[in-house]
Amino acid sequence: MDIKSIIKNLHPLEIKVLKNFKIGDYLDNKKLELKLSYKEGHANQVFSWLKMKGLIKETDRKKHIFFELTNIGTDFAERGTPEQRILQLLKEKGDLKLPEIAEALNLENKDVGSAFGILSKEGAVKMNEEKKASFVQEPQSKRFKITVELLKKGLKTEGHIIAEEDLDDEEREIINSIAKKRGAADSPYKIVERDSVVYGFTEDVPSLQKELEAEGITGDETGRLTAESLKTGSWKNQTFRSYNINLPPARIVAGRTNPYCDFLEGVKDKLVGLGFEEFDGPLVETDFWNSDALFMPQFHAARDIHDVYYIKNPTHAKSIEEPFLSRVAEAHETGGNTGSRGWNYSFDRNFTRRLLLRSQGTVLSAHQLAKAKIPGKYFGIARCFRYDKVDATHLSDFYQTEGIVLGNEVNLKTLLGILKMFAVEIAGATEVKYVGGYFPFTEPSIEVHIKHPVLGWFELGGSGILRPEVSRTMGVDVPVLAWGIGIDRMALMALGLNDLRELFSSDIEGVRLRK
Repeated sequence: MDIKSIIKNLHPLEIKVLKNFKIGDYLDNKKLELKLSYKEGHANQVFSWLKMKGLIKETDRKKHIFFELTNIGTDFAERGTPEQRILQLLKEKGDLKLPEIAEALNLENKDVGSAFGILSKEGAVKMNEEKKASFVQEPQSKRFKITVELLKKGLKTEGHIIAEEDLDDEEREIINSIAKKRGAADSPYKIVERDSVVYGFTEDVPSLQKELEAEGITGDETGRLTAESLKTGSWKNQTFRSYNINLPPARIVAGRTNPYCDFLEGVKDKLVGLGFEEFDGPLVETDFWNSDALFMPQFHAARDIHDVYYIKNPTHAKSIEEPFLSRVAEAHETGGNTGSRGWNYSFDRNFTRRLLLRSQGTVLSAHQLAKAKIPGKYFGIARCFRYDKVDATHLSDFYQTEGIVLGNEVNLKTLLGILKMFAVEIAGATEVKYVGGYFPFTEPSIEVHIKHPVLGWFELGGSGILRPEVSRTMGVDVPVLAWGIGIDRMALMALGLNDLRELFSSDIEGVRLRK
């Protein structure tokens, strides 16, 4: 080991660790925080640097699971869960319709619907002959009571975090049912997994420590000469870190097109070559086009306020285009002229005007239906925004390639052919499977899955034949094939990558050469 060379490249944070601990000591984040006042980020960085230099080794690792109270969980703990508030309202006011409950408690229709379903299973409420919710009795199950206790417990803990090891088996089972890893903002608790790692010095460290002592290096050396220190003369009393002038300068790489941009253009060329026309639309949409026009009920669980990003100012569009608003409202309430019975609830025309960042590319298809030629083929590449935890196969903002094919002759076989083209010819997958799915706006609904050599099987996207409640409200009375494919995931396979985040990396050259 070249001690002189290592010392030249030590950061002051590393030096202080080497000066304050000895071989045989265990090192972890907590110990560095207590003795050196290092924050967690500093400690992790130091361990990374020391490990890279071969000065520490991992001696122990344990995985810990924590449950962190979310904003919605904090609200439930302070004001009561929707179930608690509904029970209290019914006891005070008597029988009420679900929309009346939503208005009285300032809750979304879908939240009231979900809470009523839970209370019905508990035998605490029932729907009477007038389609009104009636109070029956207090919930009898331990599960209901423990859920409320867990929310209060989280509110009292430091950082609103509960360790799994501090819960009994029954509490652990229940908290897991109300907690999520991804998209956790719509759940009372978020699951947080942390590894606690313990390190120890390697046998090379004692000789390195002696050399640091001999050279009088303390870790308090500075690496910057500032205008202030020159002005005051304080630099005369400072000790400076040495500079390695032999380090090669950064290589300047000539500009290149981003590989992902090239891929997107290739997909466009492919579809245009097959006779498709491209459509586009604004990033900010209304709830009407993003969900209501797609026959997604306003009380549906997928419509949770935290699944999308709502616009703070202005909050609502001035109006929704007619006759589409009236047709869609009628389809939701009674089915209208679609041959459906609808969802049988009172359509909220104020709710539908709310502004949001589009959460799915299908909103473009809904717009295009109203002006599409028959027969016709259309596609779009849409940037979408949806709350999600970022990992190798999920991003909080992502691209979808969206499309529709209209005509009397199109059918399920046509749709499967289109899906195969995306999976095999564009993504380059060799293993493909089709799985039955559910989307409120298609019937039948199909998901296409592909197998990645490293990440394994994952969903590429959803598709189906649009329901009459969607197509007829837009003035279309022929079969319409529709799909929404995660084009980011197709690029993941086609470019030979193992993580979606690499598509947006500054290392363009590395991504370009991967395949």
